[in-house]
Amino acid sequence: MKLIRFGEFRQEKPGILLDSGARKDLSDAFSDWDSDFFDNDGLAKLADIVASRGDELPDAPADARLGSCVARPYKVICIGLNYEEHARESGLEIPPEPIVFFKATNTVVGPYDNVTIPRNGEKTDWEVELGVIIGKAASYLASGEAAADHIAGYCISHDVSERAFQLERGGQWVKGKSCDTFNPLGPFMATPDELADPMNLAMSLDVNGVRKQSGNTSTMIFDVCELIRYLSQFFTLEPGDVLTTGTPSGVGLGMNPPEFLSVGDVVELAVEGLGSQRQTCVAAE
Repeated sequence: MKLIRFGEFRQEKPGILLDSGARKDLSDAFSDWDSDFFDNDGLAKLADIVASRGDELPDAPADARLGSCVARPYKVICIGLNYEEHARESGLEIPPEPIVFFKATNTVVGPYDNVTIPRNGEKTDWEVELGVIIGKAASYLASGEAAADHIAGYCISHDVSERAFQLERGGQWVKGKSCDTFNPLGPFMATPDELADPMNLAMSLDVNGVRKQSGNTSTMIFDVCELIRYLSQFFTLEPGDVLTTGTPSGVGLGMNPPEFLSVGDVVELAVEGLGSQRQTCVAAE
């Protein structure tokens, strides 16, 4: 299944995207694709509805804005330097353990919403990533294999970064990662059965039509299940939490000379099997 949310910002309704491309409205059956939904066997209930009367569900407006594919999560957990070539371009060693940081949840927006370059932002950068949505609570998992049962689905995650805030203002990554609009998610969340192998997905990012990033999830240092197992040793992953798993090489910071986003730039992202995103950069008011 492919879960979407549609409507105005913070007023989105839950829906699904059929293989035909039709959008269907599920707001009569569910309040949102949120923690309560995932924690109460919502995906199984949704699957029953889709199987029994998918084509008969009411249509969602074809021209409605698409919001983040899941509701604002409790946590957005991010992994740094999870692709060897990205670590190399950053001038850093391959990490022996996952590098973990958080983005504030106010960063989560829709896949086609504008990205706001913050006031005093000088080095706003792009990062295409595979996003993972947690389906049920995970704590002290014994193995990576056990982690697979805790995955609700996958989506594109754009981990936008303001490098000056991140690296030049006291070493606190969260400051450069948590500006408003800095984590577009979607356009849909694909349940695991939609992907043959989430650890073999091509991914790309273009700025103004020029390819900047091209990679594959197969080159992650720590794969998705190992990341979930590892994180569960330190804190509970809760239903609806978002894990964004790192970016391949080609970020602006790693270029010679470095390149960063400006007002008016258009960023387009794609991950195999998970659709595409498109954002225009605007100035903060």
